[in-house]
Amino acid sequence: MTGFDPRECTWTAIRASGPGGQNVNKVATAVVLRFDVRASSLPERVKVRLLALGDARVSSDGVVRIKAQRFRTLERNRQDACARLAALVAEASKVVVARVATRPTRASQRRRVDAKVVRGRVKADRRRVRDAG
Repeated sequence: MTGFDPRECTWTAIRASGPGGQNVNKVATAVVLRFDVRASSLPERVKVRLLALGDARVSSDGVVRIKAQRFRTLERNRQDACARLAALVAEASKVVVARVATRPTRASQRRRVDAKVVRGRVKADRRRVRDAG
């Protein structure tokens, strides 16, 4: 389960940019995937997190737009776009556990102070020695 229904995606084939010889000028192998988050069947909590991610691929009206042109075939680019959308949905599906604040133990506080004292003595020993009298 990828977390989203591929039937809810809108696909558009476009010509890819970059190297590829004459093939790049003739064949529409790149894919633009559009996925409307608000109209999707994702759970509400995932929708909210996905819209709040702040990802540049998510527009202000709640549509995820992914352009895939890494491969030379339309099908491979379609799979790539689908995998990237699945990764985005998986990232939004993660539940972040709130960190519980803990206090340092008395022993760790004592070790910290002792280490500071030792370090201070080392630095004091580097100073110039004055004559005592």
